[in-house]
Amino acid sequence: MIVNEVQLDLPPTPDISLLQQTARKVRATCVQMAHDAQEGHLSGALSCVEILVVLFSYFLRLPNGNPWSAQRDRFVFSKGHACAALYAVLAETGYIPAEWLSGYAVADSPLPNHPCKRALAMLEMSSGSLGHGLGFATGMLYGLKMKNSPARGIVLMSDGECNEGSVWEAAMFARAQRLDRLIAIVDHNNHQAVGKHDELNGFTSLGEKFRSFGWRAVEVDGNDIQELIQILDRVPFAKGRPAAVIAKTKAGAGITFMENDQRWFYRTPTTEDLEAALQELNVRPIHKGQP
Repeated sequence: MIVNEVQLDLPPTPDISLLQQTARKVRATCVQMAHDAQEGHLSGALSCVEILVVLFSYFLRLPNGNPWSAQRDRFVFSKGHACAALYAVLAETGYIPAEWLSGYAVADSPLPNHPCKRALAMLEMSSGSLGHGLGFATGMLYGLKMKNSPARGIVLMSDGECNEGSVWEAAMFARAQRLDRLIAIVDHNNHQAVGKHDELNGFTSLGEKFRSFGWRAVEVDGNDIQELIQILDRVPFAKGRPAAVIAKTKAGAGITFMENDQRWFYRTPTTEDLEAALQELNVRPIHKGQP
């Protein structure tokens, strides 16, 4: 991801409690945005909150001074339908103005309901059509490797898009080219538009699938900030092998009445839902929301 000139001083030891508080604030913001815009995909946005908070508050190398630097990490948000979480994290970490959040999914806004590079130039790619992010990042990393760049490629994917054959074509190529600076983080919340991932995929293991393509894959609680940091600190897991982090999360994580409820894949929150969610989270959204 290309960013504006921002100084990002990362502490050697992250404050876990502070990051957890940030995650609650991001969750509240996602619900506020979904309520105001009457947009769905809320459960998938909530499931990946901790992943995004850890990436933008701790892990990603986004150098100050030259936002076009070849040394920046390339972050690809492949599960574009969950972009409310991405936008909220970008606002919380200072990469976009907080007031932009009120324009989520509004015509001509820089924050459409699927990320668009023409609307928000800081993105590496537009996303929303699933199954393309890993291939896109693999191509970038292949070119960067030829230039001896230290940049890493981090892709946040959904488990549902792993149904796409293009994902496994990219996985095969990445291993063949020994792209050990490539990290695929799969938000494995077990929910897709029409049902549960496990049921639709025959209860097979995503970790085993990546390992069968020559990747090193580990599983982690994707809603546990400390576990995510411990795992990401270990990458690359093996020289010459791309890394897959299978982040087991809860759809609708953090809000009791939304968790693992298939209806919240597309359902939009009412005013009563918004009030109940904010009361449970006990934190205010990053922005005031629409009047």
